[in-house]
Amino acid sequence: MSKVYTCTMNLAIDLFIETEELLPRVVNRTIDDDIQANGKGVNVSLVLKMLGISSTALGFSGGFTGNYIAAFLKEKNIATDFVLVDGLTRINVFTQVNADNTEYKLVNQGPEIQGENTQALLGKISQLEADDYLCVSGSLPRGVSPKILVEISRICHEIGVHLIIDSSYKEILDCLKYQPFLLKPNDEELAEWFGKEQLAEDEYIAYSEKLIAAGAKNVLLSLGGDGAIFINKDTCLRGNSPKGKVVNTACAGDTLLGTFLAGLIQGQDTAETLRRSLAAGSSTAFQKGLTDFSDVHTLEEQIKITRGKQND
Repeated sequence: MSKVYTCTMNLAIDLFIETEELLPRVVNRTIDDDIQANGKGVNVSLVLKMLGISSTALGFSGGFTGNYIAAFLKEKNIATDFVLVDGLTRINVFTQVNADNTEYKLVNQGPEIQGENTQALLGKISQLEADDYLCVSGSLPRGVSPKILVEISRICHEIGVHLIIDSSYKEILDCLKYQPFLLKPNDEELAEWFGKEQLAEDEYIAYSEKLIAAGAKNVLLSLGGDGAIFINKDTCLRGNSPKGKVVNTACAGDTLLGTFLAGLIQGQDTAETLRRSLAAGSSTAFQKGLTDFSDVHTLEEQIKITRGKQND
């Protein structure tokens, strides 16, 4: 039976703070705070678990902050197999200031990864088996070159692992010869990969097709508030995003991907999977943390899925 793995190389704890004012040189009292284990692959594992799919979380973990993430995932019955590194897994701080409705985002670098740590992670990936799924998500920590994505792609291709990549690095294009199972760029990343400042509405599908032609088996293009496009050599689907008050977009794309991956693994209808994924991603965007799927069915009613190119 196929197993599912997620890989977050730059894990984080996110500290969310709400305060009425943020003034210099005085003590600013908060009115609300929340701590969440984070990292794009971690979020995918959490979403998969809510949808009945078990996974093992891989990545680099350091110090008491890394231990917190491992303990949090254990509470959620999600297995971990982290490479332990020197230093501390990073803590990011997001501060909402109500007086001027402004959010301040402070994102730390995290520990520097040594060569032996990188080799240890690649060793774990080399132990995966044919037809397993590996979802590699997010930014890379200090000491890790984007070329690691190419090496992971090569390993997965040789073994027969279904590789999913959600990362912004241009080296993704060098991974295509290894036929990754699914890529999830957003429109800005797709434009940057092909040396363009931005893509016009009628270019989304054309440039996604370039990824397919170069070797990617499936592409899920996230368009934020404008929805998403799914494309492979046989299918082209587009869906809109439902309406609602956006609270936090940070984990919406991870929810979109996790829900979509669950549908693919479970063999569900692709159009309905896209609809549910868009609803779930929006549900996350409309609240502080990840969706609990309680409002997803209602949000699905706002989503229309169209087939084929927009100007067909």
